[in-house]
Amino acid sequence: MRDDRFTHPDYYQVDELLTDEQKLIRDSVRAWVKKEVTPIIEDYAQRAEFPKQIIPGLAELGCFGPTIPTEYGGAGLDYISYGLMMQEIERGDSGVRSTASVQGSLVMWPIYAYGSERSEKNICPNSPAENGWAASGSPSPTLEAIPPA
Repeated sequence: MRDDRFTHPDYYQVDELLTDEQKLIRDSVRAWVKKEVTPIIEDYAQRAEFPKQIIPGLAELGCFGPTIPTEYGGAGLDYISYGLMMQEIERGDSGVRSTASVQGSLVMWPIYAYGSERSEKNICPNSPAENGWAASGSPSPTLEAIPPA
């Protein structure tokens, strides 16, 4: 297990540009990464495995589809918050960040933007926290494909 000693120097005073909510989101994801990802990720990388047990934590933080409205399974956040979340996850591991950003940007967002209301309400909230994964806008085998109405 690796100890995470990261400190956040703000050389360019970016914090002054962020809202209190954005700072809270960033700090919450940073604390989660320090606790859940950094201590285990090197071991998983050496074994060429993905730490699947962190998926519920990512979902709970709202890292899957953070800009999608809450009624469709997202967190309803702005794009700055999304960027801050991904930056903090990336600091822990690029593969974990890819997992979160692909699920939100390449899976949930196209369903939200281009899918029918039925697809949005049935697929997005179920992806991926509890009921399965989707890839490239296609439902996973554990999710029923819902054709446009």
